[in-house]
Amino acid sequence: QVEVSESGGGSVQAGGSLRLSCVVPRRTASNNAMAWFRQAPGSEREFVARISWRGDNIYYRDSVKGRFTISRDNAKNALYLQMNSLKPEDTAVYYCGVGLKSMSIDVSGADIRYWGKGTLVTVSS
Repeated sequence: QVEVSESGGGSVQAGGSLRLSCVVPRRTASNNAMAWFRQAPGSEREFVARISWRGDNIYYRDSVKGRFTISRDNAKNALYLQMNSLKPEDTAVYYCGVGLKSMSIDVSGADIRYWGKGTLVTVSS
């Protein structure tokens, strides 16, 4: 079983910032696209952002564009999500995913090979 570990969640006030990190075992994701998804209480899990294995193909859901930045460091086997100008509606458990393909991940999450256990982000108004 591959262990994917997220960290960096917490509680912030609206307008604040958090940086999420995700670490995967060596060689697990070096040639794979990676993504962040989130699941708010009582809601389905939804796509947030994805990045190709070389970091040259990035895509965000509309509601986080201009506020969130996804990045990766393949030398450290790590994925990041910088979240600025946080809103109460960003409150959710955030999950890191390793995709099956190198360039993209479907927004449905159907082609995620490995999932992390999630990290909770709470934004208060």
